[in-house]
Formats: sequence, C-alpha cells, structure tokens
Amino acid sequence: MGSTSVNIEPGDGSQPDAGKSTIRVIVADTQAIFRAGLRKIFALEDDIRVVGQAESLEQTVAAIQKFSADVVIFEAALTPNPLDAISDLLRQNASIRLLVVLQEPDQEMTLDLFRRGVHGIVAREVEPEMLVECLRKVAQGEPWLDSRAMAWVMQAYRTQGLRPAGSRPKVSLTPKEALIVSCVTQGMKNKEIALRVGTTEQVVKNYLRKVYDKLGVADRLELALYCLNHRVVEGVGQGKPAPSVQPTNGNAATAPETPNTSAAAAASGSRS
Repeated sequence: MGSTSVNIEPGDGSQPDAGKSTIRVIVADTQAIFRAGLRKIFALEDDIRVVGQAESLEQTVAAIQKFSADVVIFEAALTPNPLDAISDLLRQNASIRLLVVLQEPDQEMTLDLFRRGVHGIVAREVEPEMLVECLRKVAQGEPWLDSRAMAWVMQAYRTQGLRPAGSRPKVSLTPKEALIVSCVTQGMKNKEIALRVGTTEQVVKNYLRKVYDKLGVADRLELALYCLNHRVVEGVGQGKPAPSVQPTNGNAATAPETPNTSAAAAASGSRS
C-alpha cells in the first residue's frame, strides 16, 4: 500500500467511434476486484478507456502525474482524511475531475465533498449503467447528483436560508452574464446556451469562469443555488437590467423561502 508504483491498463485494443472523444479514466480503489469489475464495465463502452490504476493515495498522485486522464474514480477509503486529500488533488491538478466512491453515502460527507469541488459521488454498489452515465456527465464537466443526494442538497439549501446573509459588497453582472446564468438555472448545457446567446461553447465557458470568480462559487450547482436564492435571474430576457448580487465565500448558496427545482435541473443537465 505504501508503494508509489502505478499499474498501467493496456486496454482491449478497441478504438472509439469516429467523432467520439475518448474519456480517459484512472481507477483508484483499494479493492482489486472492484478495479477489475470497472475495467470490464468500461471495456464494453467505445468512448471510455481506463489508462491507469492505483490502490493507494500515493499511487493515485503518481498516476495523475504520469497519465493524461479526464476523470479519476477515487475511493474515499484510500485515505483516512478524504476531504483534505481531495482538496490537495484538485489544487494540484485543476483540470482533473473527481468521481468519488463511498461505501455508504451520507448527507454530511456528500455536502462536504461537493464543497471541496468533486464533480460526482456514487455508492460502491452503483448499477453499471448508472455509473457509465455518471462518468460521461462528469467528463463533460457537469456535476452528478442522484435523487437522494439532490434531496440532501436542497435540504441544506433550505436550512441555510434561515441564517442571516450578512453584509457583503454587491457585484453587478453584465446583461450577457446574467442571460448565461439564467440559462444555467434552467438546466441548459453549454452548447444550448451558446445557441441561445449566439456565441460559441468556449465563450460560454469563459463567461462562466468570470461569473464564478465574481460570485465566489465553485461550480454550476453552487451558481444555480446562489442565483435562485438572490433572485439574480428574475426578469432576465424581459428587458430588465442585470441585477446586483452579493458574492459568497465559495459555499453553496443560501435558500429562498420557497425551494426552486431549477437548481436540480442545473445540476443534472439532460439527465431528467
């Protein structure tokens, strides 16, 4: 377990379909049988390839440095302190996307993991079809929440709405930023937003990064929850000016008195 050697997955010789991009995956899990099971599942998919394996945190770090991967499937039990380990991994590898495997997901851990920046969380006994769908969503940069996790997020969202918001300086969104944020809260993908706004997906991504920095949020889910709470997108597209909003410290937004299911749409994209 202390070794930093990395197992290389040779693949099954298959090639992805023309026009499809390959999702390159590192599987980091303490159980060899689980890693073998995932390799068999992904071998059936034309667009997924396991490029590396690890059975310890040290091996995971080495694998990320050695291989060019899109997603790391990371078992929380690899380390006694998964939250700090995940923060370190994401700080050192900003482009990597983490899909965390929990033996038994609970509300506190789920919320903490998303606050640390993970893109998805699954239970160890997740169904293969669900795992493949989850992996594809995460690879696209979309957060993955199952129905139970979404219920936990919305509960926390409502609870935080009872807390005083405090005094923070206001930040104004430009009309285009506000329109893009409105599309996010409706669950639209970057490609759909680009068509709506009349620009490219890359420009949409650039705008979203600026909005994240302005509001102090980490991802689309936090952005959606924050904007719903502060009614940031009310009237957008109806000739009303972009509203002023208050930035957070990077945590999920506090809630309005009446929950809005658009946050779930923003988090799950086209999964519904």
